[in-house]
Amino acid sequence: MAEKTARLTDRYDVAAPRWGDKMRTLGYYDAYLGFLSAQRRNDGGDLRVVDVGAGTASFSEAWVAINGPPRELILLEPSRTMLGLGGTALRRRGVEPRMEMSLLGEADLGLSEVVLAAHVIEHCPDPLRALRQMRDLLREGGRLHLVVSKPHWCNAIIWLQWRHRTFLEGEIVALVQEAGFDIERMYSFPSGPPSRTSRGIVAVRKR
Repeated sequence: MAEKTARLTDRYDVAAPRWGDKMRTLGYYDAYLGFLSAQRRNDGGDLRVVDVGAGTASFSEAWVAINGPPRELILLEPSRTMLGLGGTALRRRGVEPRMEMSLLGEADLGLSEVVLAAHVIEHCPDPLRALRQMRDLLREGGRLHLVVSKPHWCNAIIWLQWRHRTFLEGEIVALVQEAGFDIERMYSFPSGPPSRTSRGIVAVRKR
């Protein structure tokens, strides 16, 4: 399993230089803006935020654009190249992130108020365990902003490259609840590739 993870990280290193532009071209950055602004809260500046599997930090960039700089922003990402590009993107927005080149569950990050995770658990050997590890990063009442892949022929094409999972709505809801969360809301992306490939979930760590 470690060898498989290392191979995946190597492939992300190779893809990294084009990743951020590709995310914007396909509409994912705008999709994240819509998701995060659909139920905006007014406490963004006093939060500690962890972006799990941050990639080039598109989800974090969207968070900062909507909520402003948090008290601390941590990028958790095993790909060195992705992590470097994500840090550069956030510094352009006036945010100096804490960089953690590690896999979920392998770094001591302490507790935060917000966890961001876009298209992460699809690549984890045990999605339920990954969700529980995300829960353990949160204080009681903290929120997980999760974007996951759903069944669609577009994801069948993506699978040929990345061999990721997809989740039916009932399946992902059951996993999130079993991991120790209450579902606060579901979000349907309204247009473009994100509307066909992804769904958003906001979940609150149970008290």
